Amino acid sequence: MKKLEILYRYLIVVTKRLTSKQLMIILAILVGLLAGFGTFVFEWLLYLIKQVLVSWFQINTASFFYLVYPVIGIVLASLFVRYIIKDNISEGVTRVLYAMSKKGSRIKPHNCYSSIVGGATTIGFGGSVGPEAPIVLTGAAIGSNVGKLLRLNYKHITLLLCCGAAAALSAIFKAPITGVVFVLEILMLDITVGSIIPLLVATVTATSLAFFLNGFEPMLSVTVRDTFELRNLPIYTALGLLCGLISYYFTAVNAKVGSYFGRFKKQYQRWAVGGLILGVLIFVFPPLYGEGYESFIDLLHGNPEALFNNSMFFKYRSIPWVVILYLVAILFFKVVAMSATNAAGGVGGTFAPSLFVGAFTGAAMAYICNTFLGFDLSFVSFTLVGMAGVMSGVMKAPLTSIFLIAELSNGYRLFVPLMLVAATAFAISYYFEPYSIYTKKLHLKGELLTHNKDRSVLVFLDLKRLMETDFRPISRDMTVGDLVSLIATERRNIFPVLDDEGVLLGVVQLDDLRPVMFDPQRYGDRIDNYMIPPPDIILSNEQIASVLQSFEDSKAWMLPVVDTGMHYLGFISKSRILAAYREQLVAISDE
Repeated sequence: MKKLEILYRYLIVVTKRLTSKQLMIILAILVGLLAGFGTFVFEWLLYLIKQVLVSWFQINTASFFYLVYPVIGIVLASLFVRYIIKDNISEGVTRVLYAMSKKGSRIKPHNCYSSIVGGATTIGFGGSVGPEAPIVLTGAAIGSNVGKLLRLNYKHITLLLCCGAAAALSAIFKAPITGVVFVLEILMLDITVGSIIPLLVATVTATSLAFFLNGFEPMLSVTVRDTFELRNLPIYTALGLLCGLISYYFTAVNAKVGSYFGRFKKQYQRWAVGGLILGVLIFVFPPLYGEGYESFIDLLHGNPEALFNNSMFFKYRSIPWVVILYLVAILFFKVVAMSATNAAGGVGGTFAPSLFVGAFTGAAMAYICNTFLGFDLSFVSFTLVGMAGVMSGVMKAPLTSIFLIAELSNGYRLFVPLMLVAATAFAISYYFEPYSIYTKKLHLKGELLTHNKDRSVLVFLDLKRLMETDFRPISRDMTVGDLVSLIATERRNIFPVLDDEGVLLGVVQLDDLRPVMFDPQRYGDRIDNYMIPPPDIILSNEQIASVLQSFEDSKAWMLPVVDTGMHYLGFISKSRILAAYREQLVAISDE
């Protein structure tokens, strides 16, 4: 231990000798290697679990194991989280955004491995969620903890966090550009030369390691031979509109299923209901098992009949109208299966499910047009473009979706339809819901970091820390004389009036007492004759942006803070908030 402590101190000394840019590039390489290796471990563990559980199933019959595997995975993941980790590790990307907004970009060390174990267990046993969110959280945690270990400031810890997230995503998809764009578009890191170079270094490092460990084949091993044709423009536009509506369905159903599971007070109730829903859906529609990459790869190879493997509908796989109903049913039930998995206690994300739903949307549209309308649409192209469309709408990230699909498939010939469908889907989904599936909850709580620098700084300010409590409370039955005797020892010019339970009744201002302070004949007057209601009241759980709006509306410079029962807690001043804002702005801008 003593040798480790000496080595640690030596590292701290060495880092002080490097320039800021040199240090960040070296650390970006380190974070890229660690995040890339973490991704490899995740994929290896997930593959191992799947091989043991499902590789021996007969493809022409339905397996009853599908009814029990998912609930086992959810229970194991939930127990691991509850009794070993003792922390919430679900919704990985949302937790990264929360750490950036409210925790100074500091993520607990256990997140460097806990999401790997929880996510692989959930997905390997059939949980219908994606591995990307756990992987992004793992990479972000690695970057954050490297920064903390070297005692870096907030700005550099945030940059390393983003390097880790980008590197992890790049490694799983072998798509370095997507990793960078993901950070800029979803994690909302400021674009500067000082940030973009470490991001590029981290993603290239992680992708190179993925190539070394897993080979150079792209994740979606398909060749896009068809180019964009102007005569297909209306059909791609229609696909964009459809993807936008499906994106809204995706986010709405996810929210409603989560709300439904929130009614259950006991964890075993969530396990029972979630396991039942998931088990039945997977038994009827086996492509819903796990993240579903194999299923949309079958679609990309123009082989929808393979989706009927292990299904009770296996013998109907050649009937066109059955295939269409099957594709559409899987499309809609995937969202239910994903939501039930997460709500029941599983560990996973929405990244892969959005790609899955998009693939089935594009494939179903192409299949219908070709089979019943006599079109000759490319199954591969529409499947890929549909993936980008739904992902763009769900995640509100059109650029990430465009570059991801292009890098995954080497489908750069599809840039025009990718851009058209992604933009259209984004516009439609944004009309119904302006916040992504990652940011909705944070927005409702006022904890969302944004590209707006002013609002981003306000997120870091804590009302409870800024509240002043050295005001002297008084009771309403006091007299003017009693208060005059207090004024000599008090430095404040406003006094909160409370009842016996500590509830705020009003305030007395020194300016209102000046006419009678030097008139002894008025000292017997009850103080409540001079009590006035405050211009506004601030609740203790309000966000600073809301507090500033109250100051703006009331034109006041000092407002009382109360809890939900109207019990007095203290005062907050506008000048105190502005001073804290300036300090925080300097802190996060410090090079």
